[in-house]
Amino acid sequence: MIFKVLYQELAQEVPVRERTQAMYVEAEKEREVRKKLAAKNINIEFIQVLDEDHLAYEKQSEDFQLENV
Repeated sequence: MIFKVLYQELAQEVPVRERTQAMYVEAEKEREVRKKLAAKNINIEFIQVLDEDHLAYEKQSEDFQLENV
């Protein structure tokens, strides 16, 4: 499955919508995504599993890039 992770670069700061970034991670479960990203020291706001239609929509974006973690 592909997960969309919304996060803040700085783990110690309060989330600010304008600085929220997204990355896409392949994993079996949300717990696995969190485990893979633990070393990055980021503030994860939300993890969303993408169904086929949503994934197709996200792939149209020039910013879509599947992370290797």
